[in-house]
Amino acid sequence: MLPEAKLESLLAHHASLEAQLLGQVDADTYVKATRELAEITPVVDAVKAWRAVTAEIKDITALIDDPSTDADMRAMAEAEKPELEARETELAQNIRIALLPKDAMDERSVVLEIRAGTGGDEASLFAGDLFRMYERFASLQGWKVEVISASDGTMGGYKEIVADIQGRGAFAKLKFESGVHRVQRVPDTEASGRIHTSAATVAVLPEVEEVDVVIKNDDLRIETMRAGGAGGQHVNKTESAIRITHIPTGIVVMMQDSRSQHKNRASAMNILRARIYDGERQKRDAERSAERKGQVGSGDRSERIRTYNFPQGRVTDHRINLTLYKLPQVIAGDALGELVDALTTEHQAELLAAASSA
Repeated sequence: MLPEAKLESLLAHHASLEAQLLGQVDADTYVKATRELAEITPVVDAVKAWRAVTAEIKDITALIDDPSTDADMRAMAEAEKPELEARETELAQNIRIALLPKDAMDERSVVLEIRAGTGGDEASLFAGDLFRMYERFASLQGWKVEVISASDGTMGGYKEIVADIQGRGAFAKLKFESGVHRVQRVPDTEASGRIHTSAATVAVLPEVEEVDVVIKNDDLRIETMRAGGAGGQHVNKTESAIRITHIPTGIVVMMQDSRSQHKNRASAMNILRARIYDGERQKRDAERSAERKGQVGSGDRSERIRTYNFPQGRVTDHRINLTLYKLPQVIAGDALGELVDALTTEHQAELLAAASSA
């Protein structure tokens, strides 16, 4: 059964937002109300459709049960009823999912961090493959990707790459990508054709605003230095590189990709905020999922979540035991959405099960 009181409250709130927008409101209120209206209108439409179908089933049932109903009319009603009941069940499930508690960060953009793990040059090449996979997936969603910092691998790919993915709902879609990704393939440099296993770690952090995480100046140690590596005379002559240490957590962020110290500092602070928030979030998630170890969003960054097996052309997500025999399409970013959708569906099922047991 759906919570009628909650549905009535939702419909009343929707009506009040519509009435508010018809009156005289300032620009900020208008933007906020319009955004909220856009978010809840699909749910309100589903509630109205569910109620209409429920009323129709009630009418048809009364028609079938009425002894004076014509035989042909009763036969038509009996044939129509299962279809309506299936529609009612589908709408009710969609409403239950829509009413689940939302992750406060779901609508945010993300900071994507990919680091090569075990496997040397092959791990760096794999980190590059993963970045291109997410870059392509992001472009299919209409999101914007900007590389914040990158450390190239000796044979290509990346030892480490950090990028900003700007787009509404990016965290909702990418949050289950955090963890250890493993690849099994024959490297180009392998003459004997042996399969190597390498790994890369992915971290997806929601973009955090200053109001989300309070950082005291006294808790920061900020050092400036000359940027290393390529960059020409200008970069090497000025102290544009910056390293910020958050003393209470020990988190260190170094940024040297821009010639501007101000820009490097701003980027470093954004990443620092995201990492501090993510650390707190992982701790909360771990405590919450202690009893249910198989949970999709356990928040454990050291967990091996997915294997990309090139010889067999398959991708296996170990958390939901899903195997797709379309590795080229997944690694290209085109079929990554199938894994993302399956993980989201599993997470929703876990939340629904927890809600019903509560």
